[in-house]
Amino acid sequence: MAQNSGVPIVIAAAIIGASIVGGSFLIGSSLDRTSQELAGLKIAIGELEIAAPAPAPAARPAARARPDPNKRYTINTKGSPAKGGDDAKAVIVEFSDFQCPFCARVSPTMERIQEEYGDEARIVFKHLPLRMHSKAPAAHAAAEAAHRQGKFWEMHDRIFANQSSMSPEKYLEYAREIGLDIERFEKDVASADVKKKVDGDAAEAARLGVTGTPGFFVNGRFLSGAKPFESFKAMIDAETGDS
Repeated sequence: MAQNSGVPIVIAAAIIGASIVGGSFLIGSSLDRTSQELAGLKIAIGELEIAAPAPAPAARPAARARPDPNKRYTINTKGSPAKGGDDAKAVIVEFSDFQCPFCARVSPTMERIQEEYGDEARIVFKHLPLRMHSKAPAAHAAAEAAHRQGKFWEMHDRIFANQSSMSPEKYLEYAREIGLDIERFEKDVASADVKKKVDGDAAEAARLGVTGTPGFFVNGRFLSGAKPFESFKAMIDAETGDS
């Protein structure tokens, strides 16, 4: 009896061992199938991503319309520097940037207009320092500060004549040359009121659609760029009845 009692134990152990092996096999097979299924899912997702159309590029904002040269615009000239007759038949409003080479180039043309038309033409200056010109804001502040003392055009001419050496130190030098009250000049250059005037002119240019300099309005009619004297003459003569 003692010898045979071990047989059932051996059989039971064999059965348990077989069960463990079988279970391990089943678990392994299940894991393999799961891994294969995951791999297949990744491939499918990748194919979907490749097949999916690329998102459409964002639409470009519509370009701001430039002023219509056949239309007359109303320009606010109150408080702006001006020269020429108060009752001139032709008013030329110039949106200008002191660092713009084309603005400097057209200055002699403005002087010639004054010489030839005298009080029949009035030239009005409006500030438009462009963002690309880092030195322009300080120059416009200096010119506007000089305007507060009745010496805008003197400062205007010196800045344009020395466009290659623009700096606050130079503007202070010009202020002394043209006889400004230096203490008042320095105060005005840094004032919020002067900045408000310059920013206000630039904002008006944006509303009108003027994005580059120089930009002119001859009795409200737009003329873009540093045009030759003859282009201005044709418009002025049409306005004054001299054509």
